[in-house]
Amino acid sequence: MGEIIVGIDLGTTNSEVAVVREGRVEMIPVSAEGPILPSVVGIGPAGELLVGAEAKNQAILYPERTVRSIKRRMGESGKVSLGGTDYSPQEISAMILARLKQVAESHLGQPVGKAVITVPAFFSDAQRQATREAGEIAGLEVVRILNEPTAAALAYEKRVEYARKVIVYDLGGGTFDVSVANIENGVVEILSSHGNNHLGGDDFDRRIQQRLESRVREGWGVDLSENRVALARLQRASEEVKRLLSDRPFGTVSEEFLFEKDGLPVHLTLEISREEYEEMISDYIEETISCVRVALSNAGVAASEIDEILLVGGSTRTPLVSRRLEEEFGRQPRFEVHPDLCVAMGAAIQAARIAGVESGQVLVDVTPYTFGTSALAELEDGEISPFAFVPLIRKNTPIPVTKSEVFFTVVDNQDAAEVFIYQGENSDVRQNIEIGNFLLDGLANRPRGNEIVLLFSLDADGILQISAREKATGLERTLTIDRQVERFGQEELDRSRERVAALLGDETEFAASPDDRETVAADLRARAEALLPDLSGEDREDLSARIADLLAALEGGTEEEFDEASEALEDLLFYLES
Repeated sequence: MGEIIVGIDLGTTNSEVAVVREGRVEMIPVSAEGPILPSVVGIGPAGELLVGAEAKNQAILYPERTVRSIKRRMGESGKVSLGGTDYSPQEISAMILARLKQVAESHLGQPVGKAVITVPAFFSDAQRQATREAGEIAGLEVVRILNEPTAAALAYEKRVEYARKVIVYDLGGGTFDVSVANIENGVVEILSSHGNNHLGGDDFDRRIQQRLESRVREGWGVDLSENRVALARLQRASEEVKRLLSDRPFGTVSEEFLFEKDGLPVHLTLEISREEYEEMISDYIEETISCVRVALSNAGVAASEIDEILLVGGSTRTPLVSRRLEEEFGRQPRFEVHPDLCVAMGAAIQAARIAGVESGQVLVDVTPYTFGTSALAELEDGEISPFAFVPLIRKNTPIPVTKSEVFFTVVDNQDAAEVFIYQGENSDVRQNIEIGNFLLDGLANRPRGNEIVLLFSLDADGILQISAREKATGLERTLTIDRQVERFGQEELDRSRERVAALLGDETEFAASPDDRETVAADLRARAEALLPDLSGEDREDLSARIADLLAALEGGTEEEFDEASEALEDLLFYLES
């Protein structure tokens, strides 16, 4: 078997890993439950590292030894406490990636050293760099950072051959992205992207949890803000009732012995209707619709020109999402590819292309931000402002891209020029984000107007490199916008690898896969459940029945019964996938 590059969706709530083998996207099971790994990291009672369901389960009793939603902290310089030790967001994410790497190696039977990792389209440069560093700490060469909506479009593109303009609406656990794409003749062209890196299903959970906490205050006069165990239980209950309300009109929270008052146990029971829930989160959904409108405007595409709306991310199961999009576009969104898996599937498709596997697809991505510098400018009243923003690479420009512009010194014999780099859309640099600066010194003694050529180069991963060159002498300085590297040099990366490796302990034990039956069952179940949304009528009923038979045989059947059930499901999948 040749070199394998896996595709990884490093999500706020859940993460997945996939690979293309024999021309088919294969979701790699992380347990007998399937391919979805909760993005939760914990330290167990004996000091062992827990990643995934085990960490999520212990969060109720030991919230101080558990970290969730670390993706929202990526790109920050602060540390996260885990079991009394401080870790960087990159290190926590690396623990999740290391787990995915190990289960992939166990499943594939060979080392995995390279990966395509997805990020929200609206992730900043610092967040992308942090993601790349997390991969390196986990022992992965990150060959591509891929935008999540773009990955989802790749997964959907495999299923339809006609040309169309689509909206990719990606609402996950912690982030929201929307992209406008043109898909034609195997080319996936992203026309624009917009979004919010701090909006997602976690916020929906928080609204429900606030309602529960309010009920406790109103009913018992108790503030739970300092009761970490009770808050962790309410967080879990909020997530569970949110999932229920995706399919049912009512959901009930029932938490026995939640806390004590006056020495007596207190039980919390509260029914929440879907109508109440949707009212709680309606402002968040409206914010996503506003982002959709911005993306359409930036792409120069009218809502009436959109042929399809593709739903991505587990939070799109909330019925209000589909209803609002249908009201906005006059058509029902598509849910054909499993919303939790399609990003990892698209990442695997792109990984296969990088590995040299012909897929017939061409990917054209765009930058979600405008990058530029500052310059002196004359205002309407004749005054000179030093705060003018000069864009070099504009938002929604296809990447990779290189742009250059000439600037001039402003005084005679100016011996240095300080170059400031900004990200944003405002004509006043003070309203944008400064992402870097450097000094071009040692300039020649020349009259003002000495030409300085500034070059911006944005690669396919969204990483920006800048150079400033004095045209007359060739004097040049370069800068890679990599604020994380200042904190994560090679020595720091090596130390982080050692810290994470020490927590992983015996890699064989940590990567121990389920027994052969569980592995086979998990793989078959993942394939089947990914196919279910495409089916209807008898095919859907038959596939559901075969899945149930397999799980029953796994739970209590003989080896022969399990073999029969797995072969029956495999045969049906072969028929349905062909």
